[in-house]
Amino acid sequence: MTKTILVTGASKGIGAATARRLAKDGFDIVLHYNSDREGAAAVAQDVVASGVEARLLQFDISKRDATREVLENDIAENGAPYGIVLNAGVTRDAPFPALEDDDWDSVLHTNLDGFYNVIKPLLMPIIQRRQGGRIVALTSIAGIAGNRGQVNYAASKAGIIGAVKSLALELAKRKITVNAVAPGVIETQMTGDLPEDEVKTMIPMRRYGTTDEIAGTIAFLCSEDASYITRQVISVNGGML
Repeated sequence: MTKTILVTGASKGIGAATARRLAKDGFDIVLHYNSDREGAAAVAQDVVASGVEARLLQFDISKRDATREVLENDIAENGAPYGIVLNAGVTRDAPFPALEDDDWDSVLHTNLDGFYNVIKPLLMPIIQRRQGGRIVALTSIAGIAGNRGQVNYAASKAGIIGAVKSLALELAKRKITVNAVAPGVIETQMTGDLPEDEVKTMIPMRRYGTTDEIAGTIAFLCSEDASYITRQVISVNGGML
């Protein structure tokens, strides 16, 4: 029986690359999106072309009740997934004195509350399957080292690290691994406005990472080869930290 993995924020960037890579590794994929249905549908076509199944789920991960309803309905119809990749996230960057209340709230509600909102409805059904599982959450180099203009984002991503390490302890005996991947500067829409030449001088490898490189790390953590790896934060940042 093919195992299924839910990938949040799968319509573009790291989420899309991850969905495609996991499909090539033989997983059926549930592709979550919030607003970009066209992008998610295109990724779903690529997933199906790999010989596995794909389905789309639409919800805003910052909205607890709506997220729970969609996920519970999906479980009732299709059963619990084997794994979860928590990729969806947002940034609202500004120096701390210039942060608006909504800049703080929207980032924390999406990035950190989203961890709870997605995992909570899925966890007991995954446990009750008694087949182990994989949870991979995207954090960031900012969550480890901090970054100017990203107090809100860094706080949300540091919170994910604490949540991952704690949840891993609770689930280890159930053969459900919980890990985090901390990308550095990755070539996505979120980094398009950065001063590229200046940023590259801060990266020992002198280049941005690619979404496929992050996807490969996530895919490894979802594989059987990673069955003894849990409670870890894997940094993929070209030597920045």
